[in-house]
Amino acid sequence: MTKVRQDAWSHEDDLLLAETVLRHIREGSTQLKAFDEVGDALNRTSAACGFRWNAEVRQKYDQAIEIAKKQRKEKKRAEAMEQPKRPAKAQDKFAEVDTNPSLVQEPGTVSHASDGPVAQLNLSSVIDYLRNLQSDMEYSTNHRNKLEKVTAENRQLKEDKEKLEHQYAQLQRQLVTMQDDYQALIQIMDRARKMIVFDEDGDFAKPQFRMERNGNLEQVAK
Repeated sequence: MTKVRQDAWSHEDDLLLAETVLRHIREGSTQLKAFDEVGDALNRTSAACGFRWNAEVRQKYDQAIEIAKKQRKEKKRAEAMEQPKRPAKAQDKFAEVDTNPSLVQEPGTVSHASDGPVAQLNLSSVIDYLRNLQSDMEYSTNHRNKLEKVTAENRQLKEDKEKLEHQYAQLQRQLVTMQDDYQALIQIMDRARKMIVFDEDGDFAKPQFRMERNGNLEQVAK
């Protein structure tokens, strides 16, 4: 079954990849086997794991890699001391293999016999990796489009909020003006009521008023 992942690498995935590679280095194994093990655990291809290691994770563990190499050398030295000494040619044949070089070659490069145990990428692995890469790009594009849509909606809501606040301020000013006018009208009516007089027979005498320059009413003497 072809391994195809739609999601991106998480922090836990990177941590598992780093721990597995470091363990294989300490045990004298190859990074290719580590990539296979991580690929089986995460349902990813070994090529995708190798690319992730060399592109993103490896530079974060330079010191840990050096420590793992030293532990590997100490382990091999201890094993060599326990076993009978072999001829010099046999020792050269089984010399320590450096796992530091990148095991995942860029497309189009050729592996030579002198390069050591470099991972051989077949066409199927390359296709799987490109499919995973395309899926990751589509996933990122969808999230970016959603983010842009939400940003535009927030911007529109902010503009609507500012308009409503401006209208509210206008209504507040109009209300204050109407209250002032109402108080002025009440005062005018109160002054007019106080200036009403009655004649000697008790009949109501209609007073006459005139408007001053200041807008106040004053009674005209008869």
